[in-house]
Amino acid sequence: MNNNKNRLSIAVALGLLGSVASSSTMAAGFQLAEYSATGLGRAYAGEAAIADGADTQWRNPAMLTYLEGTQISVGGIYVNPNVDVNGYVDGSKSLTQKSGHTSSKDFAHSAVIPNFYLSHRVNEKLALGVALGTNYGMETDLDDNFAASHFGNTASIITKELNLNIAYQVMPQVSIGGGVRYVMGEGHFGAKTPSNINLGPLGNIPKGTTLKYMEGTDEAFGWQLGTAWQINEANRIGFTYKSKVDLSLEGHAEGFAFNPKNPTQHYSGSMALAMPATAELASFHQLTDTIAIHASFNWTDWSSFEKLEANIPSLSTPVQDIKEEHWEDNYRLAIGGTYQLDQKLTLRSGIAYDTSAVSDKNRTITIPETDRLWLSIGAGYDWSKNLSLDAGFTYIVAKDAPITESRGYESDDAAQAIGGQFTGETTGNVWLVGVQANYRF
Repeated sequence: MNNNKNRLSIAVALGLLGSVASSSTMAAGFQLAEYSATGLGRAYAGEAAIADGADTQWRNPAMLTYLEGTQISVGGIYVNPNVDVNGYVDGSKSLTQKSGHTSSKDFAHSAVIPNFYLSHRVNEKLALGVALGTNYGMETDLDDNFAASHFGNTASIITKELNLNIAYQVMPQVSIGGGVRYVMGEGHFGAKTPSNINLGPLGNIPKGTTLKYMEGTDEAFGWQLGTAWQINEANRIGFTYKSKVDLSLEGHAEGFAFNPKNPTQHYSGSMALAMPATAELASFHQLTDTIAIHASFNWTDWSSFEKLEANIPSLSTPVQDIKEEHWEDNYRLAIGGTYQLDQKLTLRSGIAYDTSAVSDKNRTITIPETDRLWLSIGAGYDWSKNLSLDAGFTYIVAKDAPITESRGYESDDAAQAIGGQFTGETTGNVWLVGVQANYRF
């Protein structure tokens, strides 16, 4: 019995050197749509075909040609996610030999997402723009007593972007636009022992010992292109595409996986993390003088996200196969309406459906990605000829979804051998509130 346990202990220690927590894989999967409070009020329906203000360039730079003079938009959106995970850990065949129910409540962090946009009409055909915002962001910390922390206990990825955009009206009905995206990214990913573990000849590991942890930062460039077609006075179509952006998060790694004798020793390293390409097809239709409807179809190239690798030069095997992912393309369908109540007040509403970027098999604990339904309302008020104020509110219902780890991949099996298999379910919802000010010179 002791010999079998010793062999299992050594196999786990070696296996961990070729794996990293599930949290690292999920960090790239949390995409933010919250670029403006104006769009929030209509569930971001029709964004690539609507020009409310300078913020329009974030979703389609070609729409800059629809703005007059010089305009500024500035605002922020408060995001309050409420995500829970509940399940059972079967540790009968693991080193902990502990089984039982476990849960973590409200483990996704709240955040404020700020934004700033500036547009300038150079002449009848040419327009320029500057945009500051973010396309990706998430942060989670599971409860210290969560019994499946060996699969991941913390994860974070935050990107900030500076966009420089230009648009040109090639003919009265058609505009094109493009821009350079400067992306700054940071992230960390980790896993800890859920309880005290006896590794035989390798000694004891106390509860809360870091099994693996990586953090880093990077900066990279991307691009975006867009076009708008004014079919007639009442109908318009827009299309936009954002390129993939490859980040290499350079920083340090530590943990039992890299040095069983000294888990706190730091190793310089990097982890490749890709922000996927996205596209949007949108339409805008002015039905009457006071009523308009608009719709969007969005696509994100998550299928390009198959696995993650890290490079730690000081290890005997520098390139580590971190995690098998096998994500799926994500789709989003949104439809909304705008009602001009009077000369000063505009009302907005919308509904959207996001499909999950993972199948039930590939869902993990740290960021339990699932389908989402958006329900949104908003309003705009013209304070004066030059100043307008917008507000939006959204409630997102996340579909209850199953989680099983290990998922059968080698990178998961090493963690399962430490603390056991987790089977459970995730539930959750998200509240979003945004405000924005727009000024026209």
